[in-house]
Parts: sequence; structure tokens; C-alpha cells
Amino acid sequence: GCVLVVSVIEQLAQWHNSTVKAAVERLCNYIPGKYQVICHIINREMNADVVCHSLKLCKQDPGQPLCHLYPPPKREKHSPGLFYALAHARPKHQIISFRSSHKSFMGFSSICRFPLLANLCEKIKYVIRNKLPFEDFDGDKFSTFPTLRGYHWRGRDCNDKNNTVYPGRRPDNWDAKSDSNCNGIWGVDPKDGIPYEEKFCKGADSKGVVLLGDSAGAHFHIPPEWMTVTQMSAKSFANLPMAFSDELDWPQFSEITGFLNSTIGGWTDSLYLRLRKRNRCNHRDLQNISQNAYLRTNTAERLSFSLARNQLLDNPAIVVYATIGNDVCNGHRDTLAHMTTPKEMLSNVVQVLRYLDSHLPNGSHVILTGLVDGRFLWDNLHDRYHPLGQLNKDVTYSQIYSFLDCLQVSPCSGWLTPNETLRNLTSERALQLSNVLKEIARSEKFASFDIFYMDFPLRQTAEEWHKMGGEPWQLIEPVDGFHPSQIAAALGTSITWQKALHEWPQVLGKENPFNDQIEAIFKDQGGH
Repeated sequence: GCVLVVSVIEQLAQWHNSTVKAAVERLCNYIPGKYQVICHIINREMNADVVCHSLKLCKQDPGQPLCHLYPPPKREKHSPGLFYALAHARPKHQIISFRSSHKSFMGFSSICRFPLLANLCEKIKYVIRNKLPFEDFDGDKFSTFPTLRGYHWRGRDCNDKNNTVYPGRRPDNWDAKSDSNCNGIWGVDPKDGIPYEEKFCKGADSKGVVLLGDSAGAHFHIPPEWMTVTQMSAKSFANLPMAFSDELDWPQFSEITGFLNSTIGGWTDSLYLRLRKRNRCNHRDLQNISQNAYLRTNTAERLSFSLARNQLLDNPAIVVYATIGNDVCNGHRDTLAHMTTPKEMLSNVVQVLRYLDSHLPNGSHVILTGLVDGRFLWDNLHDRYHPLGQLNKDVTYSQIYSFLDCLQVSPCSGWLTPNETLRNLTSERALQLSNVLKEIARSEKFASFDIFYMDFPLRQTAEEWHKMGGEPWQLIEPVDGFHPSQIAAALGTSITWQKALHEWPQVLGKENPFNDQIEAIFKDQGGH
């Protein structure tokens, strides 16, 4: 983090032909006030690696290599340039308010020690761990607040003081008097006395969509304008508070549960939007139970906290199980030893399916998505310039991958590596795990749902994007160089939908013939 921030500051100084101190002030003017703790860093130009080691925000553990993003500073004779630069750094003269800056960083990480904030911090940790809304007054796992696992992640509650009112439930007395399922359809038609919900939604095969996923499903995204100085302005950071309170995820634009127009490039197309268009009664029936660094064990136990579905009171659901990389991706040096084995995969997934079988309403469906072939990442990015390197043509994705791997925080050491053998072995394991999922879908039977398998549609997505005149690298998130981009998410939706229409039409339900009438009444009555 320090290296990224200092790099941006140095490039701002270069781009605006100013001193680094002026660049610090410029960056701080862009960033919202309470995030300016990161601004008190340097007042003269130094290599970002040197600055961060001098600040002691970066360190070298005994027996570990000295990690650096940039080539070491040149040094005469045979002395290592980076070691020499660190030894001769003079923090008193080169670093602004070093002591206060260091305290600020330490204070930021230990803010939860304050008694008044301790309970709040514990609640936030609980929310993130269990993937539940922070603001949920009635405890029904739905919220009227967008972030902190609110309605960006699951359908918006329409009455947060009544836990029998929430998206996805079957209507109470056909919602003649109030909207119990938050789909906006309630009341009685004065012409014939029939409730609108009964008239338009009875027998319509209404169903919601639930995603059990990893950071790709949560739609992890760091805006490239945050570190591309040629694009940077105060507007670049306007979404910073929202992004952090959504864990740098953008589920509202995602492939499975997206429902808002994208503000991060590309366009939004999702399984939820298509189900809603097919049957307007499905409005707001969505849940995105995804997590960055999705853990591979005790998934069923965590689901018991997170999934909001009542087997007796709610509509059926389409559950998409899509942990497309986490079972083979980790930051360990011995990455192969930390990958999920086929035996573990079988046990973990069957445990999840048994939990779902005891909680999903009858008539539900489960789609198991295979793992991605992540060799696509290195093949299409390694020699391209990262946003940090575009100004001076000095930082490639290969350097970024190596830096993160050295720090042992790589999102995927097996694929983000120059070692072709390791990349191939990682893809081989991914294929083995996908075959486990395929066999589960073929052989396992459950009472509450039927089960299907589909490969992750990376190849078809790339082919479709090529037909549209795009380049393969545009399908990858530019800052982390790892996750699917907004374009990839939207195209993936289209491919998945077409497969479902042709091979599993029963999953999608029938088209509601009353959709146009529902929309017309909405317009006439201003929303309900």
C-alpha cells in the first residue's frame, strides 16, 4: 500500500512539474478528509521502495528477500543499490513529520482499541465475517442501507421494522393490503377486486437468484484512475468512501446480481436483471453471498449465518456456486501444497449442497460453475504496463506480480508467475476440481433442487469480445491484473443465459405475459 501511494505522489509531481511536497498536497486535496492519514509521507523525491522501507512501513524479515517494485537505484562498483539507498536514507531530513505519520498509520490500524469504538468495530467484523447487513433493524438479513453488506449485496428491504417483510417471500394474502415481498406489487385492482399480486404473479414461477462466490463474484475492482495520474482529479476519488464500505467490491454491477448501471466502465448485464425482465414479479429477489479471499472450509457453517431463505415461506431460488479460482489460488511460496485437493473439493461442496437441501424451497435449482483457466492472465498481461507504469513505461504486470509474490500476498502465486510449469500445474489442478463439480452434478440427487454444471465461459467470452473488436487484456481488471473486468462480467452473463435457455429452460422459469401491464401500472401510479 505504501509503495503504491508514494508512487502516485512521485508521478503527480512529475506530471504537474511540481515538487513532491506540492504533489502530496495535491493528492490530499483530491482525497476525502478522513482518508488523508495516508498523505503525510515525503518531501523529496526518492524511490518508492526506499521511502517505504525508511518509514518502516515495509520491512525485510530475516531470511527473506528484500521486496521491491522498482529496479534498485544504480550504485557504483558492486554494492547493491537498494541496500545502499536504505542505509543512507536520512529520515530526519527526508520525511515529513515521520513520527506523527508513523503514529497516524499505527493509530489507523488500532482504532478499534478505543472503548467507544470497540463495539462498533466488533459489529463491522461480524458483518464482514458472516456477510450480513450492518444496518438491519428487524434482523431479516435485508437492509435499506446500500453498503456494509446492505442492498448492494441483497434485495432492498421495504420495511426494516418488520421481519416478515423482505424480498423473495411468497406474498402474504396476495399482498392485498401491503407489499410483503418488496417487489412493488400490492393492493387490489378496483375494477374487479382481485389483488394485483394474484392477478399478475400467481403461477408465474417466481424465483430469486443467490450467488455463493469469491472475490470475482463479489466483483472486486480498484478504479484505475486512483493511480493513473494523467486521469486523476477530485472526481476520481468521489466513490472512495462507498468503495471501502463495500470492501472494494461492486456487487451492484456484477455478473450474477448486478442491478445498477455501471459507473466503472463497460455495462451491467446480470442473471438477476434477465430474470427480472423475464418475470417482473422477481423484482429485488437477489442475494450475493461472496467474499474476498473466500475460505474453502466450513462453508456450510458460514452459510447458516448468511443465506436468507425460508423453506416454507419463500419462493424457490437459483443458487450459483462459483468459486472460480480460490481453490487453487493462494499467496504461499509452496502454492501447490495449499491448493484444494479433489477429495477436499468433493467433501466441501457436498456439505454445502446438503445444507442448501435443508433450507431451499422445493423447486429450486443449483448451478455449479467450473474453475477458470488462469493462464489467460499471464499470457495477456505480463508484458503490458500496469497503470502505475504507464507514465514512465517502467512497471509491467510481471513486476507487479513478482512484487506481490515476494511479499507473499499474491492473489494467485500459481498463475501470476513467470514459471510456465507452475502455471500449467495450477491449471491442471483447476481442471481436476472442475471435473469433481461436473461429477457431482451428474451423480448427486437432492430433494429441494436439481443440479447443473457449466464450465466458466472464459474462452467464449474472449471470442465474443474479439468479434466486437476488443482485446483480450480488456477482460481483466487493470489494477489487480487478476479479476474479470466489467466487460467480462457482462459478456459472461449473455453466454450463461444462452446456455441456460437452450439446455436448462426450466431453471429460468417461463416468461410472464403480464410484464407490460405491471410496468404500465407502475408508471401510472408512481411506483406501486
